[in-house]
Amino acid sequence: MPRKLKTFQTSLGFYDLAIAAPSMKAALEAWGAGSNLFHQGFATETHDPAVIAAAMARPGVVLKRPAGSNRRFAEQSDLPTDLGVENGARKKATSPNKRLSPRISDENARSAAAEFEREEKRRDAERRREEATREKERAKRERAVAKARAALDEAQRKHCAVSRSRARRDREADRGRRHPLAAREAKAVRSASCSAGLIGSR
Repeated sequence: MPRKLKTFQTSLGFYDLAIAAPSMKAALEAWGAGSNLFHQGFATETHDPAVIAAAMARPGVVLKRPAGSNRRFAEQSDLPTDLGVENGARKKATSPNKRLSPRISDENARSAAAEFEREEKRRDAERRREEATREKERAKRERAVAKARAALDEAQRKHCAVSRSRARRDREADRGRRHPLAAREAKAVRSASCSAGLIGSR
């Protein structure tokens, strides 16, 4: 059986947020809060009839309104227009009048709880789709990196082979430059041998 919903409210950034959820934990998850706003005093269960009515009409959906305003909560909201304080005067903090929560029939409560579960499943499905998309993009990036790394390794192997071949040729040329006398002597010996052969043949 779906759990009875409560209406929770907080302020994040430029907006006041409200949601009808079965628990504080569910509200925090829907808000995407990274910490326990209830323990920190930044979130609370609300008993404002207008807020409860708006939240119960869309259970599980995060509703917004400009921060600090008394506008109606809705799925989409404009940014606040009165962020500055005129003439440097600070607004007096006023305690809200305590109002009785509207009576909600059992049938409406069950319907709202079922709607919350549907919305929660929709959010979970959307989160899974986003995670699958991120996983595909990550795998694609990894394949591209592996391909680039393989191409780099192949280029390095070719470069090393060319470098070794060039070094071998340089060593051989260097040996020839270091022993020019030996090369000339070998040439003279060959010439003398050729001359001796010619004389002998006479």
